[in-house]
Amino acid sequence: MSASDELRRAAFGDRPDAHVTTTTTPKDRWLAAVILGGQGRYAAASTILTDLLTHPDAVIASLAASTLGSHRRQVGGHDLARRFDAAALAKLTDTVDGDCDGIDTLGARSDALLGLAADALGTGRLSTSRRLIAAADALGDVGWRGQVRLGWVKAEVELASGNSSESVPFAESALRRARAAGAARHIAKSEMVLAATLTAHGGVTERIRARHLASGVVDQAIEYGLLPLVWPCSLLLADLDPQKAERHRGRAAGALHCVLRRADPIARRLAASSPWVPDTLLTSVEPTQPSIRANSFTELPPDRVKVGAQASDRGGGTSLGCRKESP
Repeated sequence: MSASDELRRAAFGDRPDAHVTTTTTPKDRWLAAVILGGQGRYAAASTILTDLLTHPDAVIASLAASTLGSHRRQVGGHDLARRFDAAALAKLTDTVDGDCDGIDTLGARSDALLGLAADALGTGRLSTSRRLIAAADALGDVGWRGQVRLGWVKAEVELASGNSSESVPFAESALRRARAAGAARHIAKSEMVLAATLTAHGGVTERIRARHLASGVVDQAIEYGLLPLVWPCSLLLADLDPQKAERHRGRAAGALHCVLRRADPIARRLAASSPWVPDTLLTSVEPTQPSIRANSFTELPPDRVKVGAQASDRGGGTSLGCRKESP
């Protein structure tokens, strides 16, 4: 398997825990940034993406902009993310399509439109979000990744509109597509979105299923080192499992502290000022949780990082808390 294939497997397959370094080709560098962002290593990802913003390949430059926007949005910086998503859309001109994972013009356009829809949703502009979702939907078949992300945003806009029953089918559809693609990170995110929609739906059966899904997501996210999923899903579990609420909130605080340690100064500043990031998580003392292995939330030194290497640090309300429409 080539280095590029290994990067795709880590970004969109069953190895989201792989440790990566930047590589020579622009596409591989973008894939590396996607993997790093999924692991919450925002500072490293930002370095790569900022360099790619001015790349002469319009698709690469657009994908870099929308991915950086996604990372800013994940720490609550929706206004700043909107600038990157708008720039991502503006960069696209000629159509070059045919990539299975949407690393092409159509996929980049979908990423930008859905990013803008998520930005609008995060700032309370629901009608604008719906218009942008409709524009993304009108693109047609943008591949599995774009369809999964479309399901996420559709589900979340219905949740924000108080239409919990209408949000569930969109979340279910996203999960089916992610599972069909075998994309571990997208499966976990889809399960988290579905858990949130079921929680909002409010029935006893739905809440039991939601707790089972959310618990599985946290376990998988810890195993694969996907910390941006650990903290919001742990907050969801605090609502679904009130007897262990303190434990779940403690885990959320620990994961968020680790993410922010790995973030660049802009991301940390956005998190500190965002209404989407609970103050209690930012101010709490990072706990030691017996359910998290000590090395699960640590970093490897740079000289031990290789593309596709086996990870050595794998560990054993109704709101998502933060919008996460990452690539």
